[in-house]
Amino acid sequence: MMRLNSLSPAKGSRPKAKRVGRGSGSGLGKTAGRGHKGQHSRSGGYHKVGFEGGQMPLARRLPKRGFSSRVGRFSCEVRLSELNKMSAEDINPETLKRARIIPKDAINIKVILSGSIDRKIRVKGVKLTKGASKAIQEAGGTTEE
Repeated sequence: MMRLNSLSPAKGSRPKAKRVGRGSGSGLGKTAGRGHKGQHSRSGGYHKVGFEGGQMPLARRLPKRGFSSRVGRFSCEVRLSELNKMSAEDINPETLKRARIIPKDAINIKVILSGSIDRKIRVKGVKLTKGASKAIQEAGGTTEE
């Protein structure tokens, strides 16, 4: 019968802790693995992330570039091939969200010409590229923006 007080980790799974500063025979005596002199050899040695000893840090030497579009967070594209797989005939933002093709917080939705469509669909309340609009109309569907 196994008891809680008899449980122990598997052999070798828990390495022995390094005992530093316990004589030269241990291999970690004298400087205790900290090397000679310098900030890291002393207690309380500390510097901020990115600190370069007073030199202007790399993050501040380089220019700022780019930005994160706030509109882009709520924009998404839908392929024609994805619309072709849907069972619904009426395509609008709600049906796309229900089918999990677009995220729930999507606002700007655009159908792009990628893949093909071979059935009639009615697209409403969604932006379309010229090519996607043409492909839907050639398949016998209708579009409304």
